[in-house]
Amino acid sequence: MPEPLLVIFDCDGVLVDSEIIAAAVQAEMLTEHGIEVDAAEFATRYAGLTWPLVMERLTAETGTRFPEDFSARIDAEIDRRLGSDVEEIAGARTALDLIALPRCICSNSSSQRLELELEHVGLWDYFHPHIFSAPEVGTRKVKPAPDVFLHACEAFGVSPRAAIVIEDSVHGVAAASTAGCRVVGFTGGRHTHLGHAESLSESGAETVISRLADFPAVVTAFARWQDA
Repeated sequence: MPEPLLVIFDCDGVLVDSEIIAAAVQAEMLTEHGIEVDAAEFATRYAGLTWPLVMERLTAETGTRFPEDFSARIDAEIDRRLGSDVEEIAGARTALDLIALPRCICSNSSSQRLELELEHVGLWDYFHPHIFSAPEVGTRKVKPAPDVFLHACEAFGVSPRAAIVIEDSVHGVAAASTAGCRVVGFTGGRHTHLGHAESLSESGAETVISRLADFPAVVTAFARWQDA
């Protein structure tokens, strides 16, 4: 197993505690269209998916047809709340300072939202310009497709097996695992739920942590396990 050469972070739910904020907006606006859903339950089911994919699934499940501007209105309200309310996941800055390997972000969020969130919490300069928005790079296929992770590895000239990914959603973990990366699951966001760690393990995470402060040690351990 090759020595780790790259660390790839998801953003929402790993670096910034944004998933529960987005889920609250989505739940509120879905209620207006007769779909009653709890924000925490919504985050559990759909964390890591783009809104178009979520709407497709909701239409299939409920038969609801959404207005053409629905997605744009939801995105605008989520951006407004994230711009004022989103917070750094505890320990993010410390973990970044302790990891010496090259790093990047692979996310399903738009580059505009990623910049808004990361600038708000002061983490933008830790990653820029290596911030890859799945709908905007390479094949433009979003997670759970593995393409954004493969794009990042190619950009850094490393084998996927030499990349360590940290992800909070089953869709992200599955995407990174399919890409051939080594995956750490993360359950430290406010959207975490009973069975979260188990579902990440079942999706392909080699280990699961609940504190970002523990991540640098895991990266070091993965380097030691390279011959396992």
